Amino acid sequence: MKSFPQPLTAAEERYYMQKYTEGDLEAKHILIERNLRLVAHIVKKYQTVCDDTEDLLSIGTIGLIKAVVTFDPDKSVRLGTYAARCIENEVLMHLRARKKTSREVSLYEPIGTDREGNEIQLFDIIETEEDDAHRKVELSDDIQMLYSKVEAELTPRERMVLKMRYGLYNEEEYTQREIAALLGISRSYVSRIEKSAIEKLREYF
Repeated sequence: MKSFPQPLTAAEERYYMQKYTEGDLEAKHILIERNLRLVAHIVKKYQTVCDDTEDLLSIGTIGLIKAVVTFDPDKSVRLGTYAARCIENEVLMHLRARKKTSREVSLYEPIGTDREGNEIQLFDIIETEEDDAHRKVELSDDIQMLYSKVEAELTPRERMVLKMRYGLYNEEEYTQREIAALLGISRSYVSRIEKSAIEKLREYF
């Protein structure tokens, strides 16, 4: 964690928080950057659960940004204490959503055999019209491919924007304007990142 900037002292934290409440966006960026070490520290606890540390750092950073934006400096608690809870909550929500996604069953997954020894798939026992079943199969396969390509083909920032924009992994959905405010960038830049990510994914569908 040597590459992360040193945490703010209590006095520095009060100073930059006051500047931020007065509308200084540079102060907001400093509050975020100087607490990235905390994100790395919390993410380290979950590395055995999820191998994609870079992805977890992105998710944890979203929690940190939310903490800085919603922190009440009048409360008798340090930003770091409040941010730690926000970061951990964001990481845990992501891991729970990922676990739920990993449990999704393919309609072609074998579930047993019939009396003659033939393999039975979930697809075989769905009580629906054939065309409808095919659409369900296609949708299930597309969803699985979408998640795999989001993780494999997009940059960390593109992944972050798409996850926030479309509520991937059952997370909360945000507008471009809300994402821009949370990340401290312009709405037009969020739009460009979103379009770039979608263009990359479109090649596979």
